Amino acid sequence: MASVSLKHIYKKYPGGVTAVSDFCLEIKDKEFLILVGPSGCGKTTTLRMIAGLEEITEGELFIGDKLVNDVAPKDRDIAMVFQNYALYPHMTVFDNMAFGLKLRKTPKEEIKRRVEEAARILDITHLLDRKPKALSGGQKQRVALGRAIVRKPTVFLLDEPLSNLDAKLRATMRTELTKIHQRIGTTFIYVTHDQTEAMTMATRIVVMKDGLIQQVDTPQNLYDYPVNLFVAGFIGTPQMNFVDCELEEDKGEMFLNFGNSSVKLPAEKANDPILKDYVGKEVVMGIRPECIHDDEASIAAMPGGVIEADVEVTELMGAEIYLYLSSEENNLIAKVSNRSKARAGDVIKVAIDASKIHLFDKDTERYIIH
Repeated sequence: MASVSLKHIYKKYPGGVTAVSDFCLEIKDKEFLILVGPSGCGKTTTLRMIAGLEEITEGELFIGDKLVNDVAPKDRDIAMVFQNYALYPHMTVFDNMAFGLKLRKTPKEEIKRRVEEAARILDITHLLDRKPKALSGGQKQRVALGRAIVRKPTVFLLDEPLSNLDAKLRATMRTELTKIHQRIGTTFIYVTHDQTEAMTMATRIVVMKDGLIQQVDTPQNLYDYPVNLFVAGFIGTPQMNFVDCELEEDKGEMFLNFGNSSVKLPAEKANDPILKDYVGKEVVMGIRPECIHDDEASIAAMPGGVIEADVEVTELMGAEIYLYLSSEENNLIAKVSNRSKARAGDVIKVAIDASKIHLFDKDTERYIIH
């Protein structure tokens, strides 16, 4: 098993295009690390550099304690699972899974043992005689994983492996991938643009934007303590609400004012000395949809955070309702109980849980307080 270390990695293309800038990361042995970010942020390029499919312009890449910048992909002891599965259509599932081992002149008995073991882990033993055209998308995905597992690599690289599956199957395969990682105990490095995949499977997440790492942390810490506006808006569904406010101090208390509305900060936030520098200035208030409430009990309990809002659209999601609100020219989404009586066209009062507010610097977009 192996750790992976990326030290000041750059990828520059001809014409001055820099796809990845100063990428520094220590990936622990047996970790499930996920690179996430919008299209074009450099996450797949980073994965391909680890695989050896893309040349590193600057920096050093170690797998274990071995520098692998100039090591061929086949000698890096890694296995890659692609988005399109890349199965050989004329071969059976068994032969697809065994192909890499045959190239390495592995003994037949060893090949049979490894393929059957991987098929058992993936629950595809009954498919070993079929060809890819007779398989569903989820089954093809398992075969592609099986082909990687039989090689017993020190590192698994997975490039958006679930993006071709339907929503229900994606959810099932997320669970399966987590179980497989736990069973085989290998380092997984996984690329996706789907932050739900990242939040549910990763031990740590790397959020990328424009070739730069924005934040590396556990899923929960990314959700609770985003370092900037981009991470705050990218992690979480529906995304965090952002409102431009002016921070005012009155008789030792702190208020966030926007239009005719005002939200009072609780003492534990208001007493943070860093806020003194922002009094009288514009800041960005961030609040998660589940921290905006429309029930009477919350409105009574949070008088300092009550504002008026127009209900524009309601979406019943089963256990909850998403309210799309407009308040003082700001669009907000609230995630409320499915017992909510709010309907499109209503003017309602909602309570913002001020203890859950995040404040960001309007110019630098960095967080001020959580």
